[in-house]
Amino acid sequence: MTHSSVSGTSLDVSGRSLTSPLVESIAANAVGVTLRGVTKKYGAVTAVENIDLEIPAGSYCCLLGPSGCGKTTTLRMIAGHEDVTYGEVRIGDRIVNDLPPAQRNTAMVFQSYALFPHKTVWQNVEFGLKMRGIERAERAQRVNEMLEIVGLSKFAHRKPQMLSGGQQQRVALARALVTRPQVLLLDEPLSALDENLRVKTRGELRKLQKQFGMTFVQVTHAQDEAFALSDQIVVMDQGKIDQIGTPDEIFNTPASRFVARFVGDNNLFVGKVTGVVPDASRTDASRTIVRLEVDRLGTFLCRGQVAEVGMTAACCVRSDRMSLTPYPPTDASAPNQLTARISSIEFTGYITRIMLLSEATGEELVYKARTHDWAAHSVQEGQLVSLSWATEDCIFLPN
Repeated sequence: MTHSSVSGTSLDVSGRSLTSPLVESIAANAVGVTLRGVTKKYGAVTAVENIDLEIPAGSYCCLLGPSGCGKTTTLRMIAGHEDVTYGEVRIGDRIVNDLPPAQRNTAMVFQSYALFPHKTVWQNVEFGLKMRGIERAERAQRVNEMLEIVGLSKFAHRKPQMLSGGQQQRVALARALVTRPQVLLLDEPLSALDENLRVKTRGELRKLQKQFGMTFVQVTHAQDEAFALSDQIVVMDQGKIDQIGTPDEIFNTPASRFVARFVGDNNLFVGKVTGVVPDASRTDASRTIVRLEVDRLGTFLCRGQVAEVGMTAACCVRSDRMSLTPYPPTDASAPNQLTARISSIEFTGYITRIMLLSEATGEELVYKARTHDWAAHSVQEGQLVSLSWATEDCIFLPN
């Protein structure tokens, strides 16, 4: 897990160099977050169940999952806005279960930003310091410094309604960061922005996190957002953690059927394990090649680690890791291939998305290609094609 260290010299969101005692003080206070057996119940309903999680100090962690999976409840338990039914929440080396939000040394940026419409930008950023009883001179110094860092100094006397969505988000961030928290918690902070502004603003968000070198924990349901921002992604489903890993690990080696379906356009196949052999091409002794017999589709060879002959399991292949050629295939007996019919071709700009139906099972499949490369294909909607893939690109899913 990597993160930047900060020594007082920083860049603001426009890339200018800043020497900042505020940045230095926040970086020095960065701590990790630890959850041990954390459970949240609402009567008979379990919203979060037995979560164990280590978020390293100074890292950017995204809690990723569909609506209702428990990610926001988890964030609110870290913040102290929800009580923990069972388990332990630690911020740094302190158990904070019984501490109110104001005593946890965290700050939270809400989805709605929750700015005071009657106050100026300067007054919004100052508010938290004022409530903490910070002297006027120090408040002024810290607010001016923070507005400089987030690039809003010239908007200091404007009201929030006079700002763009991206600028309002920066005000909310400045208000949170000016209090010098050890951990910043963000509840879907980009969801209210349009696509272009989301991409621009998430870049600024990551830049600020690297500047301050502090721990960010963010809730999101958007995979591209989690991939772009995170050092660590925590994929959640039905109140439990399904997988923890780097963006590369989550995208390229999903650990379960749920993660494979949720992250990226993976094609999923369920079958029975009929063979397990060591993979001589890899130095990792625990890595194996698994033979999966899939009903009506044939033999699929995939890479995996935990497999037993006779068990029912699955494998997945990412839509951009397949090869598509006109039917019939060169070798019909080769593993890792199937016949499908193109049902639709969807131009999405840089990528063209091709939907297909398996001839043997009627199952829907997806293939993606760069639009430039797809232009070289001569196949059309309704045509039979062969799909094939390398064993290395076929991921075994025991769960």
